[in-house]
Amino acid sequence: MTAIERIETSVFTVPLDEPESDGTLRWDRTTLAVVQAHAGGEVGLGYTYGPAACAAVARDMLADVVVGREATDIQGAWTAMVRAIRNAGRPGIASMAIAAVDVALWDLKGKLLGLPLFRLLGAVRDEVPVYASGGFTSLSERAIEGSFARWVLEGGFPRAKMKIGLDGGSDPHRDLDRVAIARKALGPSVELFVDANGAYDRKQAIRVGRSLPSEGVTWFEEPVSSDDLHGLREVRNAIDTDVAAGEYAYDLFGFRRLLPCVDVLQADASRCAGISEWLRASALAASAGIEVSGHTAQSIHLHAACVVPNIRHLEYFADHERVERSLFDGVVEPDAGVLRPDGDRPGLGITLKTAEAAPYRQE
Repeated sequence: MTAIERIETSVFTVPLDEPESDGTLRWDRTTLAVVQAHAGGEVGLGYTYGPAACAAVARDMLADVVVGREATDIQGAWTAMVRAIRNAGRPGIASMAIAAVDVALWDLKGKLLGLPLFRLLGAVRDEVPVYASGGFTSLSERAIEGSFARWVLEGGFPRAKMKIGLDGGSDPHRDLDRVAIARKALGPSVELFVDANGAYDRKQAIRVGRSLPSEGVTWFEEPVSSDDLHGLREVRNAIDTDVAAGEYAYDLFGFRRLLPCVDVLQADASRCAGISEWLRASALAASAGIEVSGHTAQSIHLHAACVVPNIRHLEYFADHERVERSLFDGVVEPDAGVLRPDGDRPGLGITLKTAEAAPYRQE
């Protein structure tokens, strides 16, 4: 038996060069709650993009039910963690804390067995399509042109996503003008996606959605709040562009409720209690004939996505790309719109750069 010896938690906050925004939120920094799981001389790394409270939950509510368990018994540990947070509530911070521990345990298992995680899980592919993601509502029209042109000319991305929903969706006409600018910058052959982050009401979303095909937009993410299941389904049935949602689903019940309302199910392993639940959500989507897309946190999703037959793509999010390169060694470079896991590095293939990360660590 190789028992889990200890769970360590830490929090890192990386400031942005300038504030960013989408249709419903503005931010000027990115915070990660990091978990390191120790066993057999190896250290598994997991994390979630969430507040410091996620690390506190992992430390105070989850560590005791994980330490001492067989390190390869991840499903047993996952079940024990879900039971432990019952009275704290399954969605939100508690689920994100479980995610950080679960990811660390999968990384640890791969390292103990000397296998990259995508091989350990049983890969069906060696690479996954990705799309460049940014185009924040805080950007000027000129900045949108520049960033989108760089993605195509320098990054070779064949698909890219921008944020819409200016001022909470109050100016759809200007949103559509910005979409036209992005299309011009990308050229005719690159797929263009939009994400409203739930900024519109139902009728606004339908009006915008019916205008999107003229600019070749093939993906409309969260046109209304993903909590508004009736509205989401109404929009999906009224427009031709694929509707996607799911980044705020935290368990299988949440994903199941979304299935009749979307064309593509988004799932975020850093929120939905880790890789363990993400794989189950992907299977649930497959049972309904729905593809799945990994939401942000690309270094977490890469290996798991290689295992899923019904994967459409992963989001290569600009903020997370910068943060992960600042904090982690082994982050994979995109190549002409795909990510390929490193078959020579065990687990997730990433490690914490302790010295470089130190200035961002919260005490």
